[in-house]
Amino acid sequence: MMAAIAPHTPVMLAEVLTALALRPGETYVDATLGAGGYLRAARAGVGGAGLAHAYGFDRDPAAHALNADLDSAANVTLIHRPFAEMVAALGERGVTAVDAIAFDIGVSSMQLDEAARGFSFQADGPLDMRMSQEGPSAADFVNTASEEAIADVLYHLGDERGARRIARAIVADRPFARTGELAALIRRVIGTREPGKDPATRSFQALRIHVNDELGQLDAGLAAAEQLLRPGGRLAVVSFHSAEDRRVKAFLRERSGSEPAGSRHLPPQSATRAPSFAKPAKAVRPSAAEIARNPRARSATLRSAVRTSAPAWPAVVTAGGGGA
Repeated sequence: MMAAIAPHTPVMLAEVLTALALRPGETYVDATLGAGGYLRAARAGVGGAGLAHAYGFDRDPAAHALNADLDSAANVTLIHRPFAEMVAALGERGVTAVDAIAFDIGVSSMQLDEAARGFSFQADGPLDMRMSQEGPSAADFVNTASEEAIADVLYHLGDERGARRIARAIVADRPFARTGELAALIRRVIGTREPGKDPATRSFQALRIHVNDELGQLDAGLAAAEQLLRPGGRLAVVSFHSAEDRRVKAFLRERSGSEPAGSRHLPPQSATRAPSFAKPAKAVRPSAAEIARNPRARSATLRSAVRTSAPAWPAVVTAGGGGA
């Protein structure tokens, strides 16, 4: 089945490699291994064996099966754990500092293109959406959650204006077992509002983010990167969703001391701590030529920054679930 799936095309590959600026003898972490595009290119860019070591994280077992050849390389280690657990996972291997970390946030092409994974509304399959292939599925959520909880997920994680109408219809018509069933209901409820965009797009995106706690994982992953990067280390994050990009932008602005000035009653936290990152580079978006080659790149944003010598900030627990 995997052989029939279209290959994943790394988004803004050249721009990501430029931001990472890898040099021979350095240690690199690919926090989102996926099909291995960034990790393979990173190794090739410094002559394959030029890196001291490369670590690839992914919670999806399919990613590890796809990259089995990489795992046999002398200077590569693939780790079947979420990137939120990078500090602990690398620490178990005696690694406490690295030179560069890349994130490619969200669902991969290989996950979308395999109907049996249940990520896509374009091909009927089980209503699953689990990246780790463990834990509660999207079907579990829509078939048991309250109407209010479903509406909140669709609205806050998918920017879906028809969230309450969709949630009401889901509760009235459930149970759902297939992606096609749910997509048909959403189309019936809200109709076609945006030419060229399936009405189920926002809802499926929201459910996927919720099922995989993608925003919570992202928060933890960024904090882990801050702990692991040595002074001068480079961070590159590619995101595809406005909620993800807002989190990355806010994290780098805060950690670099670039936040707008606070009031005298509530000064910004960054004013009391040394910046752990230099001022972030300007956000980069894919070129028209890349979008023409790979339409899935259209919504991508790359943000990058360089680690300073200041200590990592204390971890902050953020409220709200759904996403990473």
